[in-house]
Amino acid sequence: MAKYLVQIIILGSQIVGKAFTKALKQEYAASQEAARRAGGGRAGAAHAAANAKAGISLEEAKQILNVKGMTKDEVQERYEYLFKINDKAKGGSFYLQSKIYRAKERLDKEVSIKKENNV
Repeated sequence: MAKYLVQIIILGSQIVGKAFTKALKQEYAASQEAARRAGGGRAGAAHAAANAKAGISLEEAKQILNVKGMTKDEVQERYEYLFKINDKAKGGSFYLQSKIYRAKERLDKEVSIKKENNV
């Protein structure tokens, strides 16, 4: 009986170990792909740091605010419109307002990073 119990524990440990190793490899590959898409170097590091801090990617922020370019005026205009129509007093959603706010925050950060790099 003890022999079978030990075999089950060893087999279970091997399965968990292989799954953990596979998950680590996938996470590493995903982070390498994200770094490649971000452009690498200082600009890529700044981009990745802004994503991590805001908790939202640049692409997702653009989709939420529905902006093509990233001019400060366009972002502000879309933010004000979407924030206003999702006001809780008008039957809107606080959750959507928070997503809109985070998207604006992320795009503002990206605009400031680009401005710093161009100066």
